[in-house]
Amino acid sequence: MSTVFNGDETAPFFGFLGAAAALVFSCMGAAYGTAKSGVGVASMGVMRPELVMKSIVPVVMAGVLGIYGLIIAVIISTGINPKAKSYYLFDGYAHLSSGLACGLAGLSAGMAIGIVGDAGVRANAQQPKLFVGMILILIFAEALALYGLIVGIILSSRAGQSRAD
Repeated sequence: MSTVFNGDETAPFFGFLGAAAALVFSCMGAAYGTAKSGVGVASMGVMRPELVMKSIVPVVMAGVLGIYGLIIAVIISTGINPKAKSYYLFDGYAHLSSGLACGLAGLSAGMAIGIVGDAGVRANAQQPKLFVGMILILIFAEALALYGLIVGIILSSRAGQSRAD
């Protein structure tokens, strides 16, 4: 059985680690943001049930964070095929850094969305004028994850540029 392997044999480990990191950390942020803001919605809904649907925005925004990690994980995993094209340590490190950038940005954004969402929906139940401010803060927190997604795409695109094949 003869298999031809081009590149470094340990490089795919780092690439797959990057794909896993992107998905795991982003989903951790999404889960924390969903849980934390969901607790706020449930607590607020006891006193003001008419505001529950309006207050579901932080839960939805937190859920989107997992999609960012999924996008990067798919991009990375489709770029790892050492039998078709040489895959070197540079490529593995590029994919690892791509996954970590997106995943950790998603984790931090999820934490911010969860904390702001929890406090924001409770405050909105007492003072409806705070809704726009809460939404703006949530948008800026979500932008942090978008920055990680953009940097992850840029870093992932660097893979394959280590040597002229």
